[in-house]
Amino acid sequence: MSAPSGYLDARTGATRPEAVRLSVILRTPPGAPADGLAPLLDQLRTALDARTDPGPRSGSGSGAGPRSWEVLVVAAGEDGHPAPADPRVRTARTLRAAVAASTGRRVLITGLPHVGDLDVHGDLDVHGDPDVHGDPDVHGDPDVLGDLERALDLAPPATAAVLGRRRGPVARALGIPGVPGFRADTLALALFDGERARAAFAASALHGPAVDAEVLRWCRGQGWTTEELPVRATAGKRTPAPRGDRMLGLRLRELFRLNAGGLAVAAFFVALSFFLFHRLWSDLDGAYLRDALQDQNQWEWFVGVTTDNITHLRNPLFTLAQGMPDGVNLMANATMLGLTVPLIPVTLAFGATVTFVLVLTLGMAASGWTWYWLIRRRVVRSRWAAAAGGALAGFAPPMISHANGHPNFVVLFMIPLIIDRTLRLCDGRNVTRDGVLLGLFAAYQIFIGEEPLLIAALGLLLFALAHLLVDRERVRTAWRPLGLGVAVALAVCLPLVVFPLWWQFSGPQSYHSVLHGDNAGNSPRALIEYAGRSLFGDPETAGRLSMNTTEQNAFYGWPLLAFGTLVCVWMWRRPFVRALAITGVAAAVLSLGPVVPVPHTGLTLPGPWRWIIELPLFESVIEGRVAMICAPVLGILLALVLDRIVRLPVREHRTLGVLAVAAVLLPVLPLPLAVRDRDPVPAFITSGAWKPYVKDGESLVAVPLPDPSAADALRWQVEADFGFRLADGYYNGPWGPDRIGIYGAPPRHLSNLLRDVRYGADPPTIGPQWREQARRDLSHWKAGAVVVPEQDRSAELVRTLTDLLGEPPRKVRDVWVWRVGRS
Repeated sequence: MSAPSGYLDARTGATRPEAVRLSVILRTPPGAPADGLAPLLDQLRTALDARTDPGPRSGSGSGAGPRSWEVLVVAAGEDGHPAPADPRVRTARTLRAAVAASTGRRVLITGLPHVGDLDVHGDLDVHGDPDVHGDPDVHGDPDVLGDLERALDLAPPATAAVLGRRRGPVARALGIPGVPGFRADTLALALFDGERARAAFAASALHGPAVDAEVLRWCRGQGWTTEELPVRATAGKRTPAPRGDRMLGLRLRELFRLNAGGLAVAAFFVALSFFLFHRLWSDLDGAYLRDALQDQNQWEWFVGVTTDNITHLRNPLFTLAQGMPDGVNLMANATMLGLTVPLIPVTLAFGATVTFVLVLTLGMAASGWTWYWLIRRRVVRSRWAAAAGGALAGFAPPMISHANGHPNFVVLFMIPLIIDRTLRLCDGRNVTRDGVLLGLFAAYQIFIGEEPLLIAALGLLLFALAHLLVDRERVRTAWRPLGLGVAVALAVCLPLVVFPLWWQFSGPQSYHSVLHGDNAGNSPRALIEYAGRSLFGDPETAGRLSMNTTEQNAFYGWPLLAFGTLVCVWMWRRPFVRALAITGVAAAVLSLGPVVPVPHTGLTLPGPWRWIIELPLFESVIEGRVAMICAPVLGILLALVLDRIVRLPVREHRTLGVLAVAAVLLPVLPLPLAVRDRDPVPAFITSGAWKPYVKDGESLVAVPLPDPSAADALRWQVEADFGFRLADGYYNGPWGPDRIGIYGAPPRHLSNLLRDVRYGADPPTIGPQWREQARRDLSHWKAGAVVVPEQDRSAELVRTLTDLLGEPPRKVRDVWVWRVGRS
C-alpha cells in the first residue's frame, strides 16, 4: 500500500516528529479491503480527538497545543487506500518500522478487526480486576483505551505491556469470564510502555505475524512482565479479516524464522549425540557398548518385556520372564515405561536394540536442548551462550559415563521443564495452572526415572536453601505461591502414580533398599580428574576412582572447576550466582558419601551424606550420582560468562574470551563411546530348536546363569520373543527376610557352583549331596532344560553338569542341552 496524498511516510527518513503522549499503530494485514481503511481512520481520529486536546492539523491553522497522538498505519505493500490528509497519520511497511518510528510515551498496537470496536465511546465490555476497574464487569459505555492505560499505570514497574485478551465465542455464549493469568501470545490489542516497545521491537528479527511471539519472548527474557485485560467485543459490524490460509502461511513462515535458531541448536545436539553413538549405529546387530558391563543387555530386555506385556495385555508392572519362580517387579526396576511404552511400534518394527540406541541418541539430544531452553529463558540473552551451557549440562562427563547403559540417567529432558515450572510457581502468576503442569511433568518423570527426579529435587532444595541465605526477601515472597503450587502438583500427580508406587514398594518382589557397597561415594580426586571417555581422560585412572565405567559421576576436571570458581568470584555480587555456587559445592560434598577418604593419608572423615542415607528413598540412591547436580550448575555459569563475552564491544576481546573458554572445555570434550563385538545368540535359540525342551510354565537354565556379570541369556529371550522363561537373571529384587534389594536373584548352590567353574575354579568332587542339591535347585527354578553354549571352559561345565545330572547332554546345533523337566 503506497502512502496516500498528505501522509508523512515513516520510511522516507524525514525528520522525526516531536514526542506525543500516545502512538497508535494500526496493523493492516495483506488482503484487507481497500474501501474500508479511510472510514476507519476517520473513526479512529475522532475517537482520539475526543479523548485528548486536538493538535495542529495540516491547513487548519487551529490547535496550538502539542501533538497528543499519532497514528502509524502498517501498510504491507498494497495500493489504493484513500485517506484524509493529516500529519499525525503516517505509514510504515512493517510493524517493526512503525514502532521504531513512533514517538509516544505509550504505544497502542491494534489491528483492523479491533478498529470497528474502538469508536468514540469504545464499545467494548471490559471484564477485569476490580482493583483496576472498580466494578469487575463494566457495562454501558466503557473506555477500553482508558482501561488499558489505567492497568499499565497500576501494574508493577517491570511491566512492559498490557495485552487485551478476547474470550472465545463459546465462552461468550455461556457467559464464562476470561481465565486469569492465561498468557496471550499475540499483540492484536496491546498497550506498551513506549521505550520498552521500541527496545523490544529493535531486538526482534522477524517482520511478519510471528513477531508478536518473538517480542513477548524477548520481554520475558529481560525480566519484564505483561499484564492481561480480558475484553469482549459488542455485536456490530466487524472489519472483514484477510483470508485465513494466507495468514496461516505467513505465520508458519515467520514461526519457522523465529525458531530457526532453536532448531539449529537442536540439530547440533542431535549431531553431537549421533557422534557419540555412531559406532553402535553402524552395526546394530554386532556391536555392544564396551563399557556397558551387562546394562545394555538388561535395558534391551526391559524394552522387550514391556512390549511383550503390553501387546499380550499383561500387567506391565510385573513379569515371570526372569527370576523364576518369583518373577520381577518391573516398577522397581529402571524399565522407563514413559518411553518404552510409546516406542512399542518402533520395537515391533525394528527390534529392542534400535529402540535402545534411539532412546540414548535422541534422549541425550533432547536433554541438552531443554537445558538450553531453560538457560535462555531464565538466565542469558545470547542463544549461543545458552547452547554452550545446555551442551555442558546435557553432555557433561557423568552423562557420557551413564550413556554406556543407563538411559534413565541421560534422558533428562523433563528435569529442566520441571525446574522451570517450579520457578514459575515462585513468580505466583498462575499457581493453579503451573501446579497442574508441574504435577503432570513429575508424574511422567516418575515413569522415566525416579532417582534422577529425586536428585533433581535435592538440587532444587539446596538451591532454595542457598537462596534463603543470600536473598531472604525473594524467598519470603515466593514460599507461599510455591507451597500452594506444590500442593496442587501433588493433588494432580499422586492419583496418577499412587498405584504404580504402591506396587513398587509393596507389590510382589518389592524391596526396601539396595546394597551398593562401600565405594558408592566419589573420591575427592574424582572431582578434579578426567573421565575415561573425556578427551584428556585416562581410563585406568578413572576406573580406580569410580565404582565402574558406568558410574563415573564426577570427573569434571580441575580446569573446569577452577573456571567455575573464578566465575563465582567475579559475579559474586549477584544473589543468583551465590546461590548457584552454594548449590554446586553442597552437591559435590554430599557426593563424597558418608565416609570421605583423605587422599594419600589412609585417613577417613565423616561425610554429610551420613545424615541423609537413612532417609526414605535416599537409602537406595548411589550417593556419587549427587555430583551430577554440578553439571547444570557449571553449564549455567558457562552461559553467563559467554553471554558477557559475546556482548564485548571490542572484537579482539571477544575472540580472546571465546578462546579462553574453549581451552577450559577442551579437556572434557566427549569421545565416541567404544564398542566391542557382541556374542551371537546361539542358533539353538534363533532357530526355535529350544521349543521341544522347554514347555509352558518351565524355565530355561542358561549356563552360567544370568546375573550382573553375565546376562547374554536376556538377549536370547528377547530374540525368542519371550517364548521361554529364565532361571535367575539381572534385575533388582529382594533378598532375605528383610527384603534388602540386590542385583540379580538370590544365589543358590548350583548357580554359585556353575559360576565358579565358568570363571576358573576346579569342579568339586560330585557326590550324592551335590546331586540332591542340584535336583532341588532345578526344581525351585521349574527348569525344563539346562543349556551350555560354546564359551570358555565349556568342557569343564559340561563334565560338571554330566556328573550332577547323571546323564550326558545332547548336542543340538551349537549348544549342549539336558532335558530336566517333567515328561
